[in-house]
Order: sequence, then C-alpha cells, then structure tokens
Amino acid sequence: MPSKSTPITMDAVYTAPGYLFRRMQQIAVSIFVEECSAFDLTPVQYAALVAIHTHPGIDATRLSAVIAFDRSTLGNVIERLESKALIERKPSREDKRVKLLHLTKAGAIVLRDIMSSVERAQVRMLQPLKPADRKTLLALLMQLVDLNNEASRVPLRAEDALEHLGKSN
Repeated sequence: MPSKSTPITMDAVYTAPGYLFRRMQQIAVSIFVEECSAFDLTPVQYAALVAIHTHPGIDATRLSAVIAFDRSTLGNVIERLESKALIERKPSREDKRVKLLHLTKAGAIVLRDIMSSVERAQVRMLQPLKPADRKTLLALLMQLVDLNNEASRVPLRAEDALEHLGKSN
C-alpha cells in the first residue's frame, strides 16, 4: 500500500525502474527481431545457438544455466531450433536419457550469418545515447545484473554448468 505522501499516478509507474526495464526489454526484443528478421530467430534462440556453438554437447539443463533461461520454457526453444534444423539432439554415451545438443551445418551457417544483424541491433538499442552514456549504462546494467543475480527466477550459473561439462570456455 502506498504511503500517504506518495500520490497514485501514472508518472510513478513510468519512472519506476521495473517498468523502465520491462519497456526497454520490449524495445530491445523488437529491435532484435527487426534487424534479424531474415533469420527468424528470437534473442533467446540466438543465445542458445551461441551457447551450443561455444559448448558443443551441452545438455538442456546446463544450457538453461549458461543462458539463465527457465528450463521448462527452454524445451520449447530447443524444439523450435531443432524443427528449423539448426540443432540436433544426440543421446549421451554415459546416459542415453540425456540428450546432448549440437549445431547442425545449417545452424553454424545461420549463426555466422546473423552476427552482423545482431551487432546492428545492439548498436541501435544504444544509439540514442552519447558514447560516454552508453558505456556508463552498460557498466551499471552489468553491475545491477551481477548484484541481483540471486533474485532471478533463473540465476546465471554458467561456471557451475560448464564445470559439469568438463570444459572451461
């Protein structure tokens, strides 16, 4: 319940950090989708492709930790990437129930080809700001994300996930 000194106004909503983060997320996704429209990928699908490229043979649980994305929702992302023939699932030698993820040749090509579009999207997101303000914003966002990692429904656990893979990069 708001305190008596805090008026109930839309300005209070429009200036709240959570609202601003949500709006910027909407804007960021919109710019990404527009710049990368030729590839028909979402930002999460792109992140999954990068993680699978970087860590071939990663399983879905570890992938979830590496990209900080909900494991149950990630299943849909993996299915979409597989249906687009960008990744393939192969059973683990140690445990046939575990499926390991690998880029296909088509996935590697898409990942290579999308990079300039992704870069354009990132530049567009920050374009309205002065160069010094871009650096400041990114530094502050990285600090906020790092310091609030444990408050996330899906905290980033890249190091833990990769340790189980036996890989360090």
